[in-house]
Amino acid sequence: MQATDEAHRVTAFEVFFDLVFVFAFTRIISFMAADLTPLALVRGLILLVLMWWAWSAYTWLGNQIRADVGLALAAGVAAMAATFVVALVLPDAWHDAPGGLNEPLILALAYTVVRVLYLATYLYAAAGDRRLRRQLLLNSVASTAGWAAFVAGALIGGSTQVVLWAATFVIDFAAGRFLSTYGGYRVRSPGYFAERHRLVVIIALGESLAVVGTGFIAAPVSLAVLTVALLGFVLTVLLWLLYFRSVAPSAEQRLSELRGAPRAWLARDIGTLLHFPLITGVIYIALGAEQVLKHASGYDKDRLLAWLALIALYGGVAVYLAALAAIHRRTIAGARSIAQRVSAAVPLVLLPAARRIPALAALGLITVALAGLALYPWTIHRTPDDRSGKQERGTAAA
Repeated sequence: MQATDEAHRVTAFEVFFDLVFVFAFTRIISFMAADLTPLALVRGLILLVLMWWAWSAYTWLGNQIRADVGLALAAGVAAMAATFVVALVLPDAWHDAPGGLNEPLILALAYTVVRVLYLATYLYAAAGDRRLRRQLLLNSVASTAGWAAFVAGALIGGSTQVVLWAATFVIDFAAGRFLSTYGGYRVRSPGYFAERHRLVVIIALGESLAVVGTGFIAAPVSLAVLTVALLGFVLTVLLWLLYFRSVAPSAEQRLSELRGAPRAWLARDIGTLLHFPLITGVIYIALGAEQVLKHASGYDKDRLLAWLALIALYGGVAVYLAALAAIHRRTIAGARSIAQRVSAAVPLVLLPAARRIPALAALGLITVALAGLALYPWTIHRTPDDRSGKQERGTAAA
């Protein structure tokens, strides 16, 4: 295995690897859209959490060793295959269709393979680092308990499955959060870590466009359908703008400034923890936009959007904006602005009004609101360079 260094960047294999995970995310959208109920939204969220946690684990591994060389490459390809199996059976994650294999159990076993491959590879890579190896071994104890709960939930089914699968993440997360203070993990290359998260966000945005585009292809072309597709495109561009213009560069810059445990803790917070709501927001926005497209392609184009679809759309935007603000605050200590305080509340304030207007108008309303936030002059996403530049100009003028 080849260790990484400060100059390490994301490899082509890792971009390929990420595509399989994002494919799994889109399968979760299909699962929730097939039967849009409160329980489906909760189950979808549990699946998103579990898939994100697995993806984050491989990001930390890729920070430690090159993913496209030797044993790491072999383990990565095997993990991709297992993830692909998980993605294929995701829509049937909560029930076992008669006449075939037990799909929830297949999902649980394949997911366990993904996590075991990560842990075994990381332990091997950490052979010369006693502190990191000890932390990984402690993590493996909790992870094993979580995997056992995951498999048990698949076998038992019903409401117990929901509880046990949620417990799988809680156990894994609690152990990881607690043991991260131990200080064994290190971020070797802040550029790699920041780039990997930027790429998964842009891939998720692209896949969300694909979800709307697929719905467009399946629907008879009309002015309403075309308008929904274009609004979905504009909405995606605005999400990209809000993240990539300055939040992402600020995160990488701050990671580069830190060293040792503080850098690892910041990476854990803004990467592993706070990028999850970003991805979740994108997934739920795509789900809501798909529901609007279904309305536009039907005969009753003026019908109001159902509450759950509206919550997915507007709530997804609110979660995305809240995550951006949290990353900004964690990256630039003490940073505050008017837009930062109110941005995530805007979709929630508009929600009652959106419930009273046709589905297409509701999509247009949130798109206009997001455009206003993205173009607001006192953006929540001002970078350290922007502020330092203004301070220098102010000093020069004085």
